[in-house]
Amino acid sequence: MRERNGNSADITRTETWSRYRKSLCADCQGWCCRLPVEVKVEDLVRMGSIDAFEAVEPAKVLARKLLKAGTIDHFNFKNSLFTLARRANDDCIYLDEQRRRCTIYERRPQTCRNHPGVGPRPGYCAYRPQEQARVTRRMAP
Repeated sequence: MRERNGNSADITRTETWSRYRKSLCADCQGWCCRLPVEVKVEDLVRMGSIDAFEAVEPAKVLARKLLKAGTIDHFNFKNSLFTLARRANDDCIYLDEQRRRCTIYERRPQTCRNHPGVGPRPGYCAYRPQEQARVTRRMAP
């Protein structure tokens, strides 16, 4: 989705993003949860995707298990980073489709904890108001 109406961002164009203010999160549809999220083994343990015993297995073995389970979409062998899976509409698999909130918020990965301090445009977020999200979803085929 690349449309831009009023004060909402186009996730693919960081120049349309808003300077981050915590108050934006209250009525945002979680557009940042459509960005690819790279995680480390420690994140996967905190998230409950693997347990501490599995964490000592070779990353390649973990990657195979997590790919098969649908938890990740990709594994970067060089950096030992896993990319969390996303739905067909690009939403993170941990984003509640109705409420547009993270279902593992207290256990979320470090990348998400640091957003928007890190990411494609530090200090800015892809803000998209909730009301606009409802309108966009109603208009979808």
